[in-house]
Amino acid sequence: MLHLKNLDEGLPVFKALGSEIRVNILKILMENKQMNMNELAANLGITNGALTGHIKLLERSGIVKVLSEHSGHGNQKICRVNVDKIILDVVGEEEIGKDIYTTSLPVGHYSDYSVFPTCGIATGDALIGEVDDSRYFAHPDRMNAQILWFTKGYVEYIIPNLLPVSQKIDQITISVEISSEAPGINSDWPSDISFLLNDVEIGTWTSPGDFGDVQGIFTPDWWFPNWNQYGLLKMIVINRKGTFIDGLKISDVSLKEFDLNYRSTIRFKFMIRDDAQNMGGLTIFGSQFGNYNQDINVRINYSSMISE
Repeated sequence: MLHLKNLDEGLPVFKALGSEIRVNILKILMENKQMNMNELAANLGITNGALTGHIKLLERSGIVKVLSEHSGHGNQKICRVNVDKIILDVVGEEEIGKDIYTTSLPVGHYSDYSVFPTCGIATGDALIGEVDDSRYFAHPDRMNAQILWFTKGYVEYIIPNLLPVSQKIDQITISVEISSEAPGINSDWPSDISFLLNDVEIGTWTSPGDFGDVQGIFTPDWWFPNWNQYGLLKMIVINRKGTFIDGLKISDVSLKEFDLNYRSTIRFKFMIRDDAQNMGGLTIFGSQFGNYNQDINVRINYSSMISE
């Protein structure tokens, strides 16, 4: 997902998409998952030199990722689509509080958990303990975890609240790469993932699957090829109008029900319920796994309580 916070920020994207041939490049890459430059140029009927300029524009915009792959014929450049959605904020930040506080939560920095197999946890270098043994979610090394997965249960994170004194929270935005959790991998493995704020369910999103058709861009080479490789980058927003995911409203639960301010404890939970219609599990990816170089990113818009 590519989140554009205003029109000016979107200029590189608009430019990249303002060409029929570049739109065709994206269509071909979406059909084939990934292609090298030679294959792509041949498919389009253009030279490699002509293709290079188009790919550079798409790469600068963040829509396409270009990787170097070593082969017997030297380095080959592999292209793949780097986003599943492009979202543009049209509403100005002045309507939700222009002051912003940001923080990032490593995947292993959960404050509470209750998980059931299949489950596991790993750093960027190795598994932590044994898979399908939930006791290892309490291992000290979990603070360095870069990926975790489970079939049902939850993990909960405390969002550091370091707002200035006398400020109220107008909007919370959470960006995270997640997917389902299937035994092995299965791109058609729906899972109802619920999100809770201070123990109140604010909405549910159904993940379509557990993806492993290609290696994640940041997934380390030691990782097992038949295990989850990457997820989808989702943006969860709760403000005074309700709860949204990727810009689409998923519930009427709003921040009005919480009255959060600079003194509040903020707990955010990812849960697979026992009674979920699609109990397909959950995988959370950190910066060293998947397709996005990030942990769980949090953005809080706030404004003065005194002004009210």
